[in-house]
Amino acid sequence: MTDSNFNTNQCVTVLYDGACPLCQREIAMYKNLTPIDDKLQVTFEDVNDPTTVIPAGVTRAQLLQRFHVRNMDQELVSGAKAFIALWAVLPGWRWLAKIGSLPGATWCMEILYVVFLFVRPVLQRLASIGRETGMYYDDIRYRLDKDQK
Repeated sequence: MTDSNFNTNQCVTVLYDGACPLCQREIAMYKNLTPIDDKLQVTFEDVNDPTTVIPAGVTRAQLLQRFHVRNMDQELVSGAKAFIALWAVLPGWRWLAKIGSLPGATWCMEILYVVFLFVRPVLQRLASIGRETGMYYDDIRYRLDKDQK
């Protein structure tokens, strides 16, 4: 997997918010995976990088609001459809893509994603605290529980 503008039908391009600590962690996990097929390539583009070419018909601000993937058909999809497109080509995640492809499942996943987007700012602040202090969510929860006792 690479960080480039590789553009073939055998390529899935992930457009992500590199300034988001949650996104950084998730993308780092995906980058460590090798696509299920040797002919497939997954590329990652940080939308916050000014050198990243923004796809036609969408703004940088729109890309930063939601998770986007250019799928193998070169169609730009977002939200649940974007996750399903990425998961479909990664080992260990295909099962979730298959579930997401069941009738009504993508719609349900999209609703959950919209709820996540609502709480994302709070989660980003927690992740930022962890990055700055070396403390992560489990450590923070443990300390909060300990202080309340």
